[in-house]
Amino acid sequence: MPPFNTIGFIGLGVMGEPICRNLMRKSGARVLAFDLAPEPLARLSAEGVAVAASVAEVVNDSGIVFLCLPSAKHVRAVFKGDGVLKNIRKGQVVVDLGTSSVSQTRDFAKQLQAKGASWADAPIARTRQAAQDGTLSVMVGASSEIFAAIEPLIRCFATDVTNCGSVGAGQVTKILNNMVLFETVNALAEAVAVAKRNDVDPALLLDTLSKGSADSFALRNHGMKAIVPGNFPERAFSAEYALKALSYALELAAEAGIKIRGAELIGKVLQEAIDAGSGAEYFPVIAKHIDRV
Repeated sequence: MPPFNTIGFIGLGVMGEPICRNLMRKSGARVLAFDLAPEPLARLSAEGVAVAASVAEVVNDSGIVFLCLPSAKHVRAVFKGDGVLKNIRKGQVVVDLGTSSVSQTRDFAKQLQAKGASWADAPIARTRQAAQDGTLSVMVGASSEIFAAIEPLIRCFATDVTNCGSVGAGQVTKILNNMVLFETVNALAEAVAVAKRNDVDPALLLDTLSKGSADSFALRNHGMKAIVPGNFPERAFSAEYALKALSYALELAAEAGIKIRGAELIGKVLQEAIDAGSGAEYFPVIAKHIDRV
């Protein structure tokens, strides 16, 4: 597969903007970006990223197109209409960095394959800071040929890149990663609530747990940096997005005939936080509401 002289990028949100910036700085290729918001386009343009006026322009002028969008709904919006499917050409590759429906992912891959193009799911994991530092973890679903072609570009913004299998396998892996994360954060929130009621300092609790078998990435990041200080900003991974991401896991389980009770419970917890007015806040905000139930 020939090198990609122009990299297209659609979706410049909290994660997309720094990922696009890292591609521009490290890939050696021209980067052409589009977003509905003018602010990230202006910032990236000042640094050397070319700005497109539409999704169609990105697809027409790029050999590979990265999508970094909030949900399956947003991916559908750029796929249809005067978007990806209408303008795709033989030999092009579309890489979806978001967490999305597995069935939709495989359906879009089939539609591109019929036109001689390729789809890869490559959902990202880790924090906003990791996106800025270029140290994300990426779980890829693609053929071995496509994986070999896109891995060097993904390594412009990721330090861990795993080939999980064929198209859709990256989404399955990321969806289950999210499910485990949400359940772990719920356990941390419950532990902090009980500690407070029993006169144990939450910061001391989590610091102590971090030295034992309860230690985890979630504890050190979501627990220590969000739950303990009560830091639940908007424009982060919100409770609403978390519930949507969890729904993909529940969908997979239902299709497999498996009842996942822990995931069902955290779905109810997230819904309670949303109903209480915290839907737009960073999803560990569930801790704020657990102590009130």
